[in-house]
Amino acid sequence: MKSIAVILCGCGVFDGSEVHESVLTMLALSNNNAKVHFFAPDEFQPTVINHINGELKTDKRNQMEESARISRGEIAPLSSADASKLDALIIPGGFGAAKNLCDFAVKGSDCEINKELLSLVRQMHQQKKPLGLMCIAPVMLPKMLNTSVELTIGNDSETIAEIVKMGGKHIECTVDNIVVDESNKVVTTPAYMLAQSIGEANIGINKLVEKVLEMA
Repeated sequence: MKSIAVILCGCGVFDGSEVHESVLTMLALSNNNAKVHFFAPDEFQPTVINHINGELKTDKRNQMEESARISRGEIAPLSSADASKLDALIIPGGFGAAKNLCDFAVKGSDCEINKELLSLVRQMHQQKKPLGLMCIAPVMLPKMLNTSVELTIGNDSETIAEIVKMGGKHIECTVDNIVVDESNKVVTTPAYMLAQSIGEANIGINKLVEKVLEMA
């Protein structure tokens, strides 16, 4: 049974991990008989958003506590993840990927990656273990891997321009497909960057999970 790390960063599309993408990832992993290990940064979110009206709130919310809502309580601090005990790593999208796991939402191509995540991903990559990222999360890849990795976030031209600035190779991709960088063992899919429904998001996410497990 393959051991897969799923990295979460809160609960909700506007300030954390996208819930549908996270759950679809969990379902696909379960259907493919993989063991999931959930991790999240044990730190506060920079923003908290009211998901009804999109307004900023003054609440303080811990990313790991919020992520535990998705993982049904089974979660560990990102700092405790051990690459040597994992076969692959998957990061669902949601604005948390661009706000909490890095600061791309504020700084674009000048963004910095969460140090715990950066360390883990680089260790996984050095050990030639596959990485799967979806939605907006792939924007982190050029900085994380420090190479011209092939990836997709769909077709958003402004985001693509920032990816290219960081040295990434963007490949436009439909919602129901994946982009595979075989040499770097990286799989990406647009998910809700393009999906108009949970069913559409599911097709690409299933393909991503199956490909990551195949590469593992």
